[in-house]
Amino acid sequence: MSEVDYQLEKDNENYTSSKVGCISPRAKIILAVSIMAVFIIILVLIILIVTLKKDPEIAPDMDYSNFVIINDIIPDIITELRYYSSFNFVGEHIDGYEEPVALLTKEAAEKLKKASDKLDSMEYRIKIWDSYRPQRAVDHFMRWGKNESDAKMKKYFYPDLTKKEVFEKGYVSTRSGHSRGSTLDITLIHKENGTDVDFGSCFDYFGDKAHYNYTEISPEQKKNRELLKKIMEENDFIALPEEWWHFTLKNEPYPNTYFNFPVNATLIRRGIKK
Repeated sequence: MSEVDYQLEKDNENYTSSKVGCISPRAKIILAVSIMAVFIIILVLIILIVTLKKDPEIAPDMDYSNFVIINDIIPDIITELRYYSSFNFVGEHIDGYEEPVALLTKEAAEKLKKASDKLDSMEYRIKIWDSYRPQRAVDHFMRWGKNESDAKMKKYFYPDLTKKEVFEKGYVSTRSGHSRGSTLDITLIHKENGTDVDFGSCFDYFGDKAHYNYTEISPEQKKNRELLKKIMEENDFIALPEEWWHFTLKNEPYPNTYFNFPVNATLIRRGIKK
């Protein structure tokens, strides 16, 4: 091999080595962009996985995390939920009452326990007709109000009023304190024989006879109303003058929230968002 040929061969080897060992600026940009794209894709996938695993955000009116089943707090309390049955002023099972259980906020239930203990020492037991009432139940009442032809329960609950007057006088409205979770409707029963204490009118009677200041009742009925009111007020509940059975916790925890989750013990115990 001549000296010239040898030099050409060496130059060719150096050129090939340089071409293999070096990356052009354009190739470097393409590589960097590709790595960045892969990184972004991985990051997005991680965010999606974390988001999917996270519980969905619950609307305030569906958050039942501070509610309890009253019987879990007061085991011997009696429940006769009228809106779970058809014996109520509407005359049918009411929307939202999926199970015959009484619910309240924890704060209200704890105060009710104190009232129950006091009444128990006096040989009475509390019976609940209604407590937490979802907004969907109130909406059911409003639909009932629009149907003038449906008056099948009039003689029991509003004999002296028209349907229109039931709403005008505020017995039923678009919002209910019950939906805030710290209001309940109660009566008393005698521990000795399980009979209802006589308060002078039925539950959900729309008329003057249910008012605290109604005078055309017997001394015994008046005494019973005063006793119930006294015990409940001593335990931080406020009485409603128009309904002797109706009480609201004085410092209710949700004064501006009208809840709409259904009355359902399984829901509360299992923590299922519905």
